[in-house]
Amino acid sequence: MRSIWNGAISFGLVSIPIKLVNATESHSISFRQVHVTDGGRVRYRKVCELDGEEVSAAEIGKGYEEADGSIIPITDEDLARLPIATAKTIEIVSFVPADEIDPLQMDAAYYLAANGATAAKPYTLLREALKRSRKVAIAKFALRGRERLGMLRVVDDVIAMHGLLWPDEIRRPEGVAPETSVTVRDAELDLADALMATLGEVDIESLHDDYREALEEMIAAKAGGAYEPAEAAAEPAGQVIDLMAALERSVQAAKASRGEGGGAAAEAEADVTPIRRKSAAAPKAVGGKKSTAASGSGAAKKTASGRKSTSAAATRKTGSAGGAKSGGTKSTSAATKKTAASAKKATPPRKRRSA
Repeated sequence: MRSIWNGAISFGLVSIPIKLVNATESHSISFRQVHVTDGGRVRYRKVCELDGEEVSAAEIGKGYEEADGSIIPITDEDLARLPIATAKTIEIVSFVPADEIDPLQMDAAYYLAANGATAAKPYTLLREALKRSRKVAIAKFALRGRERLGMLRVVDDVIAMHGLLWPDEIRRPEGVAPETSVTVRDAELDLADALMATLGEVDIESLHDDYREALEEMIAAKAGGAYEPAEAAAEPAGQVIDLMAALERSVQAAKASRGEGGGAAAEAEADVTPIRRKSAAAPKAVGGKKSTAASGSGAAKKTASGRKSTSAAATRKTGSAGGAKSGGTKSTSAATKKTAASAKKATPPRKRRSA
């Protein structure tokens, strides 16, 4: 790998010659600006404002613009002569536990390679000291025209350095947190912990850039003349969800994807059953069932009424518990009363025998 900076690590009185190498690379697909009408490239040309002539990279230097617009030229020699110890040195200033470094300060990452055979021994000494102490080294260095902070740590058998932002370059998170007061229940936290435990076991090597792959496929299809645009993914509609049910389903889905059991049955158990409101009136019966039920109900009521009338008439006629049978009908009782009345009118009254 090509080095981007040569210097030395200053470790007390020990000096370790090193080369700085980029530890990361970007795989993002870059685009060119084109003229929409004819597809021609649109290029930027660097032109001098005084004479209007285009200038090459070799003719371009640095300059600082003051408030009135005037330019103060700054050369590479001017920068090299600045009286700072970190111009060509990574100066270690302290060793601290790694958890004291706020990830917000992390910037670009570099590998530090030993520069020459004489650098092997002190390089290995610093590497092993970092391993045994389980700490990281905080250092200052100058790169690309400015002094920076760095954090040195061990990656495999190599010393890596992460550029750090200065503390005053980190913004305060004012007005970012939710302003509404929210209460989180213990049950919700328990489900969140379960989901974190399940998702936290993912193999980082298995993750990849789906967007870049889809973009590469689209470019290849367009180049081959067989491009068919797919439907754009629909944006999720804003809706209020049941947080507990969503957490439960997330845990079950994560377990099922890892073959830990549950599957569709467990996920179905976590579904939320909607609450049905009680209707003010009972639902109407359909078809012949309605008439059958109604007629049956009416017949039952009528029969009960007939039995009640017959029983009452029989009781009045006999005047005792052993009188007429309970199976008689209302019409029979009425006819008997009518016949007795006619007989009384036809014959003279006589003395009634005792029962």
